[in-house]
Amino acid sequence: MRTFTKVLGVTAVAALVLTGCGRSSDTGTTPGASGGSAAAGFPANAVIGVALPQKTSENWVLAEQLFKDGLSAAGFQGDVQFANGGVSEQQNQISAMVTKGAKVIVVGAIDGSQLGTQLKAAKDSGATVIAYDRLVKNTAAVDYYVAYDNFKVGELQGQALLDGMAKKKPNGPYNIELFAGSPDDANAQVFFDGAMKVLQPKIDDGTLKVVSGQKDFNQVVTQGWKAENAQKRMDTLLAANYTSAALDGVLSPNDTLARAIITSVKDATKPVPIVTGQDSEVESVKSIMAGEQYSTINKDTRNLVKETIAMVTALQKGQAPTVNDTKSYNNGVKVVPANLLPPVIVTKENAAEAYANDPTLAPLTK
Repeated sequence: MRTFTKVLGVTAVAALVLTGCGRSSDTGTTPGASGGSAAAGFPANAVIGVALPQKTSENWVLAEQLFKDGLSAAGFQGDVQFANGGVSEQQNQISAMVTKGAKVIVVGAIDGSQLGTQLKAAKDSGATVIAYDRLVKNTAAVDYYVAYDNFKVGELQGQALLDGMAKKKPNGPYNIELFAGSPDDANAQVFFDGAMKVLQPKIDDGTLKVVSGQKDFNQVVTQGWKAENAQKRMDTLLAANYTSAALDGVLSPNDTLARAIITSVKDATKPVPIVTGQDSEVESVKSIMAGEQYSTINKDTRNLVKETIAMVTALQKGQAPTVNDTKSYNNGVKVVPANLLPPVIVTKENAAEAYANDPTLAPLTK
């Protein structure tokens, strides 16, 4: 078993070579897989804490109301908090949830490496800890992880970039630039690594050229996932590298940054390149349908919250939640049993099908 200090999602293959090491994962669904902890059951009206990060994207805002409504409908007392003030606020919120006697604490971490003390206190109080969307790192005080397959997200983004450029210009080489998310988010490098698994061979054989030369994760991160940081960096890249060269594509890790990148390109009065994204934000779906942003990833927050509440309900009944990966998610201290959902790539061509059951997004595809 390989040890990871970041999240790595499963793929359809049984083994995947990453930086020279093997990586395998379960593909079946396993109730009560070893490595997690199921509570011995607790009252049906128990307090359930949900500690969410800053409101940096639509999916987090949506998750707040979904958790409030879903936990209430399931009979629980939901204590759902956003930590817009930063890491210290989230630490205090988790401590308050422990004081309130929360039986399960669901954590969407701002910085998954800075919650060890608070989560240990939660475990010592008898609570079960579920990492939501982002893996909590460097602590034994986490029982389960629920998320979309984030490595697969990156792979889909990388392939979409290649496909989009080929449709626009059948023959390369192609000039591209790379963007990654915030370095304090455990998922950011996973998205990037997944994409680079697809893109690196094409960089190596000359099909792709990163004109700026900025190829390493630490060179391309976007602190705080902030649109203004991405737009400023894109402004700088264009001014330094594309006065005469054409920009064919940009790897963007999410929709908020994708729109900022497109704004920068348009402000520079240059043609909009192929730009990837993630999260199916309303404005980005509109942009895709208008032929500007090329792709996004559908990670339906409704399904992720629903799956999380199903895990909480199983714990309330004294059962172990369902997980489908018990090997890939070593957070630096322990292997965390994971329940992974499959992401879906969305372009203009399949948007109507992808969002057919989404009352907000489906009308945008008409």
